[in-house]
Amino acid sequence: MRKRIYEIVEISEEDDKVSSIYDAVMLFAIIVSIIPLGFKQSFRFFHYTDIITTILFIIDYALRLITADYKLKESSAIAFVKYPFTPWAIVDLISILPTITVINPGFKLFRLFRIVRTFRVFRVFKAFRYSKSISIIAKVISNSRDALIAVCTLAIGYILVSALVIFNVEADSFNTLFDAIYWATVSLTTVGYGDIYPITTAGRIITMISSMFGIAVVALPAGIITAGYLDALTEEKEKKKKTQE
Repeated sequence: MRKRIYEIVEISEEDDKVSSIYDAVMLFAIIVSIIPLGFKQSFRFFHYTDIITTILFIIDYALRLITADYKLKESSAIAFVKYPFTPWAIVDLISILPTITVINPGFKLFRLFRIVRTFRVFRVFKAFRYSKSISIIAKVISNSRDALIAVCTLAIGYILVSALVIFNVEADSFNTLFDAIYWATVSLTTVGYGDIYPITTAGRIITMISSMFGIAVVALPAGIITAGYLDALTEEKEKKKKTQE
């Protein structure tokens, strides 16, 4: 019984209609639950949708908790203790807490979370669990972790070096080192807000060099993820062919 529940709450296989319906219902609930964020007023309709979606999220969390041993592939006792601390479980819990006071006003402690209304945005991350495409991307990022860490390290190092250089060259334009780091980050990503900028010739030359190298550094993660995504799609297609055969 618990194994079947696990199969339903996880991303559905093509031939599992019950799991597909479950995924569709949860996606719909997530979308409905974040609609109030687009309104400053509080409508009564949102009150009821909040109750319904929160109950669904609590049920989903409970089902995933009781089947945690299948997910983590460990003994039941250890899995039940470890699961609440896994990334997805934390996202699930944070998405529930801001509205749990709607169901029971007695949870006064959780009203603190209700003040932070934007915590509901975490429900968007719940949707990632029910999308096969996003799951593939997450798998690609996990598989390319070492390469992405290397690129991030390079980017951080480049930002700090650029910030130190411009901070010393453009002492009049940058009051603090943080301003220089902010400028270096904006230059690296080639966004260029224009709120902080160098005024000397040397500073402008450094900015041009920083922007040119920034294009290359920013393009690296995109290339790594794209290559990994294409490989993952090819792997998925091969699996489908084998299944059909």
